[in-house]
Amino acid sequence: MEQVVIIGGGLAGLTSALHLAQGGIAVTVIEKKAYPFHRVCGEYVSNEVLPYLHSLGVAIEQLSPARISKFILSSPNGKILKADLDLGGFGLSRYTFDNYLYQLAQQHGVTFKLNTPVQDVSFTDGHFTLKLADGESINAEVVLGAYGKRTNLDRQLSRSFFKARSPYIGVKYHLRYHQPQDQIALHNFKDGYAGISAIEDNRYCFCYLTTRHNLQQHGTIPAMEQAILYLNPHLQHIFAEAEFLYSKPEVINEISFATKTCVEEHMLMCGDAAGMITPLCGNGMAMAIHAGRIAAEEVVHYFRNGQNRQQLEERYTYAWKKQFQSRLQLGRTVQRLFGSPVLSEITVGVLRRAPAVVNLIMRQTHGKPF
Repeated sequence: MEQVVIIGGGLAGLTSALHLAQGGIAVTVIEKKAYPFHRVCGEYVSNEVLPYLHSLGVAIEQLSPARISKFILSSPNGKILKADLDLGGFGLSRYTFDNYLYQLAQQHGVTFKLNTPVQDVSFTDGHFTLKLADGESINAEVVLGAYGKRTNLDRQLSRSFFKARSPYIGVKYHLRYHQPQDQIALHNFKDGYAGISAIEDNRYCFCYLTTRHNLQQHGTIPAMEQAILYLNPHLQHIFAEAEFLYSKPEVINEISFATKTCVEEHMLMCGDAAGMITPLCGNGMAMAIHAGRIAAEEVVHYFRNGQNRQQLEERYTYAWKKQFQSRLQLGRTVQRLFGSPVLSEITVGVLRRAPAVVNLIMRQTHGKPF
């Protein structure tokens, strides 16, 4: 019987594993891919996470991240709004960041099973049974679900959000480009928006969210980009001037911002598996790390204080909702403000005249250093 099994080795899974291992708890992480690998992600991390990462022994400085302190927002027609980021953040690719955390977790005794999807999870007689794609079964006392936005496990668990199709797709590139490295830019277009910011090694992450309808209407990603994204002059300039580093982008479908539950069939869900903030809020990576911390703290408390499972689930639900529920709700509201070219133009115009509102939205969708 394993003490803790974590399904998914993204930021939430890796940080919780590292935290638990340093607390003397045996942890196994099951990840369907092998490190290092790319993920569709904006790759900007709010500085609110730095104290916690340092407490885990994470030496971010060794990875040479880009330091980001300025924000630019453009409307579909190219109107610009500029603002300073209160906390600021850093840019670091998931390819580098996740691999570093994986290696650090190994050094602290975390066990990994890679290239191994989990096909089924059940809970009976006070413990979990996980059935893996390689035919193995694992029993565990505690399971954390940190497997990301959407997987077949969500179908197996009959999660409500999985039953409704989501219209959103995400596309990510790495590129070389001439933009100030201390700046993150968000450029709006019809039914979507794109973010660009520096990461390590003088590269940039260029990632955008749009709809399945946009893609279906134009047939291919390049055709869609030329027909829709190019209408924003700032995006047209990126496509014209940047050096794209890979032959094709990373793409993910069915991105859902619907309400999810943070406990599912007695599993503690964290990261995007518990709820995904809209990318335009720029705080998904920090929230995943924070969720990993909350889950790990509650599991440590469970083992050290002889809690029962109901207490564990109630404490985690309370802590998760207190930290994230209002942020996710505000993120959904802000997302709707950029749903059409006309509304996007109006919103950017209003925000240009009310910079204090921009700062308020940033504070409400981000946390304090922890």
